[in-house]
Amino acid sequence: MRAPEAQPGRQLKMATVTELKAVLKDTLEKRGVLGHLKARIRAEVFSALDDDREPRPTLSHENLLINELIREYLEFNKYKYTASVLTAESGQPAVPLDRQFLIRELNAFEESKDNTIATCLLVHLLDRNL
Repeated sequence: MRAPEAQPGRQLKMATVTELKAVLKDTLEKRGVLGHLKARIRAEVFSALDDDREPRPTLSHENLLINELIREYLEFNKYKYTASVLTAESGQPAVPLDRQFLIRELNAFEESKDNTIATCLLVHLLDRNL
């Protein structure tokens, strides 16, 4: 493959690696995918380095509920790779706990007429206590 030739009267400028990186980063940021890609890479690296042979500590009932509130918050806000790292690292069950079970266990929510809460439970807890 031959290098492109400059047209008469025009000077051909080759981009440096630094310039290409800057343009690529800017383009990915403008498209809104840079953060997603970084999170995905972190999750994949963590998954590759995670040692499945090493047993996870037993979760207390309180930690199970706290982790589930955090996972629900992460998933509600579409932080799915962060949620996957939390689940893997904490030993939280892969299948989320039932939302109504969480509401009953926390015993911190007034039941609405249709027994639903429109936002994630963690935000609901903060709203009620601020």
